[in-house]
Parts: sequence; structure tokens; C-alpha cells
Amino acid sequence: MEKNKGFIYTNIWLIMGPYFIGVDIGTQGARVVLLDAEGEVAASAGQVFPLNEASREEQSPEGWWRAFVVSLKELKDKAAGLDFNEVKAMAVTSTSGTVIPLDAAHQPLHNAIMYSDKRSAKQAAICTATAVKYHNKGFTAFNTSSALAKMVWFGDAYPEKAVKISKWIHAADYITGKLSGRWGVTDYTNAFKTGYDVSSYEWPEYLYTHLPLKKAWLPEVFPSGTVIGTLDEEVAAVLGLPASIQVTVGITDGCASQIASGAVKPGEWNTTIGTTMVIKGVTKKQIVDEEGRIYSHRHPAGYWMPGGASNTGADWVTNEFGDNLDALSKAAEKLVPTDLISYPLRQHGERFPMVAPDAVGFEQEGLSMAERFTANMEGVAYLERFSFELIQGFTKEKINAVFTAGGGSNSDVWLKIRSNVLNLPIYKMKEVSGAVGAAILAASNTHFSSLADAVAALTTIEKEVHPEPELVAVYEKNYHRFLNLLLEKGYIKKGEIHA
Repeated sequence: MEKNKGFIYTNIWLIMGPYFIGVDIGTQGARVVLLDAEGEVAASAGQVFPLNEASREEQSPEGWWRAFVVSLKELKDKAAGLDFNEVKAMAVTSTSGTVIPLDAAHQPLHNAIMYSDKRSAKQAAICTATAVKYHNKGFTAFNTSSALAKMVWFGDAYPEKAVKISKWIHAADYITGKLSGRWGVTDYTNAFKTGYDVSSYEWPEYLYTHLPLKKAWLPEVFPSGTVIGTLDEEVAAVLGLPASIQVTVGITDGCASQIASGAVKPGEWNTTIGTTMVIKGVTKKQIVDEEGRIYSHRHPAGYWMPGGASNTGADWVTNEFGDNLDALSKAAEKLVPTDLISYPLRQHGERFPMVAPDAVGFEQEGLSMAERFTANMEGVAYLERFSFELIQGFTKEKINAVFTAGGGSNSDVWLKIRSNVLNLPIYKMKEVSGAVGAAILAASNTHFSSLADAVAALTTIEKEVHPEPELVAVYEKNYHRFLNLLLEKGYIKKGEIHA
């Protein structure tokens, strides 16, 4: 169908609405995008936050809001010819596990406690033990990145402030509250690692009967994308936006990126290869993994959104091969498929798809730079396949396609390797940022009838790669050699192989 994006008036191309605003408050900055009804980014803007040890532990929510306001003004300046009365809805995404205690006037009692703050290790162990004892279903593997552990830690560290708490909220909830004037609401994905039971849709009693929390502190929980109101009139006047804009509850950053990637229907999966490899998808069945390798968010439509994050990714690419990537990629095209087996883990220990605290990376000796580069790409692809086989071992559901994002998805030869190792088509979308995912979420229940419909209309495939039978056959043999090496080294057990 031919796209009708607007009309020409006095030689100026005017883009027609409706539009949707997505806001992403990340660890290192704020980003705002304006998305039109055909998925094109009409304008975007952002602000960078200084990143240091202190900002990894705590950040100012008021600072986030100021950065958002400045970013929105910049976005409006860039889209000066656009009618902002055509903006229909907006939504916010931010980091999972970042929480803020509010007083009765909805003011922060303390800086936001960041997901990356590791001071709550003792409380995380207490939360896990308590969950296992009193509510041993769903997610119970709380660690220092979990919001619940931080909430308990805050009460221990700041008892004088804890007595003034009216509500605990998440990072996305703060911006949503400022926009709408509605406080104490959150979504399934943010509430998940705060202890919310996404299978029974309730806050379990143990949170306030066996942990030092109060039931009144816990926010009301809705599916991501639920409209909770419109722009607060005073805020709308400050922002220069119409008060008619609908505001929805938000979503975590990982889930927002998954939406932007296109993977929102059962059988669809997203692999983001950045510093680490993160795999997220959609299933009909909930995955309950006692080892904590996989966790399952709740999909806005009631499906499940399981995922896991490996310590292995693409950190080795720029650190070890960054000066010569073009030449190495061309050489890799001629080398694939190799018979080399590498595992480019650059940290000590692995968490997904296997829990192996003593794992270290390995590769054959005496390889050329091109051989090392190629074998490492293949090794990540083998790990990706093992991840999907682990997941299918739980769900018995077919994986139909893999959508991809992250720096690793920019390599054509790596896409080719992965498609043939997985024996699946791989799709790279044009826009895969969290802010775009938030904008699509904003559109899902305001302009479209569902998230799936919004994704179908607002995402565009930039590149697709399909498996080649002759390469699939070679990689099938090499993949099992890779698994046998992991077995020999004790990183996995025989029973963990589901193929």
C-alpha cells in the first residue's frame, strides 16, 4: 500500500499525524522521540547524564525530569512545522529495578536507587529466602539489581526517612506521574522484580507480613500501555503540549527494546548483542526456572515475555578487533563456516544460558586475527542457539523467527552465521531504541487495538537473512562439538542439553 505521509504546501513537506511520544530515561541519559502513524521518527532529542560511581548508585529524579523537559523543547524545535495538537499519546520506559520512595506530597524522599547499586546484597538474600519460604512460585531469585532488595535496604539504611514513605515507585513511574498527575501506578514489567506475582496478578502477602514493607507502599499494577489519564494541565502548559494527550503506564527498558525489535507475538524472539547478549521473547507458557537463568515478564496481552542475559556478547569486538573491522569482516566472509570452536567470554563466570561461576572463555591457539574474529562470532551464535534450546526445553513451543538489535546486529557476516547456526530467519528492524518502543506502546491502546497491531504498523524490517542448507549442515556438527567442550569443562551438565 502506498504511504501517504502528508502534503506539500508552499514547498514545505508537512507530515500528518497522529503522533506518539516515547520517553526513555536511561542510566546515561534521557531520550525523547516523536513517532508518526507509519513508524517514522519525525524528530528526536536527548540529554546525556554524567556517568560515575555515584550515578551508578543514585540519581536525581528531578534531574531526570529537567533533562526530559529540555529534550522535549529540543525535539519541538526540530519539528517546528509540525502540529503538536496531533500528538495522541505518550509513554515512558526506564531501567528495571530502579526505585524511588515518595512522601505524601509525591516528592522524592531520597534520590532514585539505581538498578546497578550493589549495596543491597544482604537484603537480596533475605528477600530470596523469604520468597522461597512463603511464596515459592514465579520469580524468587532476587539480587542486588532487584527493586525489592533496594526497598528493604533503604529501610535499614535510612529508618528516619522510611517512616515518611507514602509510596514506592519505579523510575518510569516517576516521569509518568509527573506527566499525568496520577501517582502510585505501575506496570507488570516494572512490578515483576519488586515482588509482584504476575501469574496471579497480586502483591503477595509475604512482602508486608514477613518483610519490613507496608502494603500501602505498593503501587497499583496495570498492563503496560494502559491509559491512565491525560497530561496534567499545568504540566501541559509548561511543556507547550495539548492537555488532551493520553498518558499510559510504562514499561522496562529491555521490554521496550523488545517491542521496537518487532518480537511481540508467541514464537517471536529478540536477541540484542551489545556488551552482553540479551534474549527475550514471547511464549504462551510461563517459564519457572529454579536456577534463575530465565525470568518471565507478563505480556500486556496476557502472554509471557521470558528472557535471560549472558555475560558473553560483543565486548571483545571493539576491545580486541576494533581497528580493523571492515577487513576482518571481509576475511570472515571467505572463512565461514570454520571448524574452529571458541567461546569469547571475557568475564569470569556465566549466568545464562548456564549458571557456571567458574567459566572462562577459550579458543584454539595459533589462530590468525581473521580466524579468531570469525570463530568468536560463531561461538556467540552457538551460545545463542543453546539459549533457545534451553527455553524450548521449558515451553515445548516453536521458535519461528529471531529479531535482532545491538551493535552485533550491524555485521552482515555475523547475521549470516547466526541464521545458519540457528537455522532460523533473522530480522533486523530499522528503529530498535527503547524510546521508539515506548512510542509504539503509547500507540498500542490509543490508535491501535493491540500491541501486536501497533508493532505490525510501526516497525519496518531493514534487513533479513535466511539460512542456507549447506551451511546449516556444517554448523549443526560444529554446534554439538561446542556443547561437548562445555560438557568436558563442566560448564554444563548432560541433562541441560535439550536438543
